[in-house]
Amino acid sequence: MIEIDGAEGEGGGQILRTSLALSAATGKPCKITNIRKNRPQPGIKAQHLEAARALAALCDAETKGIELHSKEVCFSPGKIKGGHYEIHIPTAGSVALVLQGIMIASVNAKKDISVAINGGATNGRWAPSINYVKNVFLPLLGKIGFEGYVDVKKYGYYPEGGAAVSCNFAPCNLKQVEIMKRGKIISVEGLSHASKSLQKNRVTERQKMSFENSLKGYGTSSVIFDSYFATTCHGSGIDVWIKTEGSFLGVDSLGDREKDAESVGKEAAVKMKKLLESGAVLDEHAEDQLLPFMALAGDGIISCHHMTQHARTNMMVIEKFLPVKFSLNDTILTCEKS
Repeated sequence: MIEIDGAEGEGGGQILRTSLALSAATGKPCKITNIRKNRPQPGIKAQHLEAARALAALCDAETKGIELHSKEVCFSPGKIKGGHYEIHIPTAGSVALVLQGIMIASVNAKKDISVAINGGATNGRWAPSINYVKNVFLPLLGKIGFEGYVDVKKYGYYPEGGAAVSCNFAPCNLKQVEIMKRGKIISVEGLSHASKSLQKNRVTERQKMSFENSLKGYGTSSVIFDSYFATTCHGSGIDVWIKTEGSFLGVDSLGDREKDAESVGKEAAVKMKKLLESGAVLDEHAEDQLLPFMALAGDGIISCHHMTQHARTNMMVIEKFLPVKFSLNDTILTCEKS
């Protein structure tokens, strides 16, 4: 049994998600201790619980400790079956983070995995948005042979969540990951979105206008759509995805009671300028989330400009499950069979 100390590295929920996903994908049992020890409220939270339960169902795993606030989990997987699964997130936990592990495990499934998620947030703090998964991460994975789609039925925001998302992921033989050059920008697209309850204040239009005004004279044109949706609670955001000759990148900004619509749009524009001016080929979410897929493919190489503690911790966990070794030389991150 592979033993993982959840307090190592950044000590967050990523360790649990990656460990259980790779356990399911490889068939190797694992034990995770000190779960989320470095967080203000240690232990399993609602979004981690539902992700863990979904992964256990995918592979008929024998488990111990998969419950709220648990700080230790034992996970002994069977074969990944595929099929349809329904997940309920009773909080405003991130839908995108719940999907992370399922996508990793689906690589080695016997047949397609379809997932219906009810509850949770499509847009939240400290996590990629669901539009990021749909328009940035899935297209990146498509470059190496991964097949999947995400359909947003209902948007969900903090503090109540209430999202509805359906997804499908197919088993695949991954090709080597090689993303080294960004190339020219082909398009900048996005969605400014908000609850219908905010329509009278023209929130989506103001977010969009502020984003576009902040980019005047920058030399990059964009196509930003704006829409209102029926939601469980008030909320808004703007998600932007950038397609280039060699990559896909994304930025977003989340609405808040203390932040006016103009600030939301401007924040997204500032993030985009900073990302593009850094010369980065991938954004920091992609650099982190691509790592398990690089390892499952057996090898790979990417240009890495944001080596976060999150990514370093992810590499540590991956190397315990798969016979690979990651190495960073300046901004070049390689994954090779060990």
